[in-house]
Amino acid sequence: MSHSSSNIWLHIIFSTKERSSLILSSFEEKLHQHIKNKLITEYDSFVEIINGTDNHIHILLKQSPNFAISDIIKNIKGESSHWINQNDFINRKFVWQTGYSVFSISINKVDTVREYIRNQKEHHKKTSFLEELSYFYKVYGLDEKLSEINQSDI
Repeated sequence: MSHSSSNIWLHIIFSTKERSSLILSSFEEKLHQHIKNKLITEYDSFVEIINGTDNHIHILLKQSPNFAISDIIKNIKGESSHWINQNDFINRKFVWQTGYSVFSISINKVDTVREYIRNQKEHHKKTSFLEELSYFYKVYGLDEKLSEINQSDI
């Protein structure tokens, strides 16, 4: 084969430090757009959707094979927290939690995950972030990590 191809769909989730309500509605859309632009321009990734709540975000993207996901997430989180602080969107220091969760998505589940992310605010009227993480850990076979969720840095 003379060229390389990939179709790597990922669902990424990360939260604010200590899951504090730091993502205000006044700048939430700007934050999502900022992260999207960085993912596209710096990491050659196609961003399907970004959404979340006041304490976490979800990203559905088609990842470029040219970058490691750990590097993408580390740099996106660092750069976006710096951007938030530089723009004084909140009256305290903005920090993301250290960890993250990332799950591979089958191409036939992209529409389902997109709609799930689109409806985050409605979803979280009934389900907490920790309940949501527990669900994903069970679905993706990370049962051994379930006991760590409450102490987790995700």
